[in-house]
Amino acid sequence: MFERLYPDEWVSSTYEIDFEKYYDEGFRGIIFDIDNTLVPHGADADERAIELFSRLKSIGYDICLLSNNKKARVKRFNKDVNVKYIFKAQKPYSRNYYAAAMKMHFSVKSVLCVGDQLFTDIYGGNLAGIHTILVNPINRREEIQIILKRILERFVLHFYKKKLKSEGKQWPGRKFSG
Repeated sequence: MFERLYPDEWVSSTYEIDFEKYYDEGFRGIIFDIDNTLVPHGADADERAIELFSRLKSIGYDICLLSNNKKARVKRFNKDVNVKYIFKAQKPYSRNYYAAAMKMHFSVKSVLCVGDQLFTDIYGGNLAGIHTILVNPINRREEIQIILKRILERFVLHFYKKKLKSEGKQWPGRKFSG
């Protein structure tokens, strides 16, 4: 019933993902959400994000930020990481997931999507056929519409956990990782 909302994987933090493993598996591009995926909501790129992007580039990844935020916010975050980006992406519509893959010159099959929200990041990536990774949000400070979506996410994640349990898999739990 909720399968389209289920991530391919669920990890505690963006900063715990084994990106080298994915590169060895043939993934070459990464689509990132920004707020609560890489930094707390509204924050500039911090040292941890800058180091991650530097490491990913040295591995050989191309990266595209995909955000529903306005241009000024995305551009401000991007000034220290210097990657491709799409603002006002209208996630979860798949159109800009395809556009992000095209900006990186890859098919969606060789792209990862990392985000903290089921109804935008994960659902949109799934619709586009991209391998999706759900991460726990970094910070509790969020806009009211996101807080309301988090309530619905708990319901979906309940069924996702049941599915994982039936497959003998673990999940990291849904707590703030910051």
